[in-house]
Amino acid sequence: MTGGAMIEWFDDLKIGMRFSSESTTVSKDEILRFAEEFDPQPFHLDDEAAKHTILGGLAASGWHTAAVAMRLALSAKPFGPHPLFGAGVDELRWMLPVRPGDTLHLEGEVTELTPSKSKPIGVARVKWTAYNQNGEAVYTFNPIAIVPRRPA
Repeated sequence: MTGGAMIEWFDDLKIGMRFSSESTTVSKDEILRFAEEFDPQPFHLDDEAAKHTILGGLAASGWHTAAVAMRLALSAKPFGPHPLFGAGVDELRWMLPVRPGDTLHLEGEVTELTPSKSKPIGVARVKWTAYNQNGEAVYTFNPIAIVPRRPA
């Protein structure tokens, strides 16, 4: 996070706050393992078959990229010690393929904050973007996060 203040509750968040995650490198073995179990399509499993698709080579499943991005979001701790509960995701987009050896990191910006009128929670919208090692955006998503409010 930039800005220095510790985030612990919904009430600590401000529009425009930014968060950054750690980085992780996606290996070919991870791509194959995920694809074998969850998205067994040739362009996620076979180098040669993948060359003949619009991806032009082996690429991670978009759902694998989403799972990696979730793990990276956890490392950014946007809501301090609280878990990342969500009520959905908007604006989910895969912009570029994630290739074996790509190193990804996530950056987020708080875009909307709506306190509940009847519950001790708020809805926080953080627009997240995953970038590869070249600074190219590969994936974006905007979850509807449920964050506890500071106890009265």
